Amino acid sequence: MALLENATKTAEGVVVNGMVIAPVVDKCEGCDRIREFEGEKFCGSYPLPARKWAAGRCNFATHVKVEVAKAAKVNPLKASKRAAKGK
Repeated sequence: MALLENATKTAEGVVVNGMVIAPVVDKCEGCDRIREFEGEKFCGSYPLPARKWAAGRCNFATHVKVEVAKAAKVNPLKASKRAAKGK
């Protein structure tokens, strides 16, 4: 819990090194970067977790697997002809 060692609770929220951090959102549950401070859960990598999820997937999320697009199938006959031509 090195991130939240210097944290203090103020009227604005939890402040770490002069920056206000927001609690995690539901989509963050299961992530390895979650840290607890006084019964609340916070992201150890980003101060505003909801903003990271706004565009789709959080790039810091350790619990979400990225789907890799499958390569287009190549016709073996055409591939061998291209190889013979030297392309």
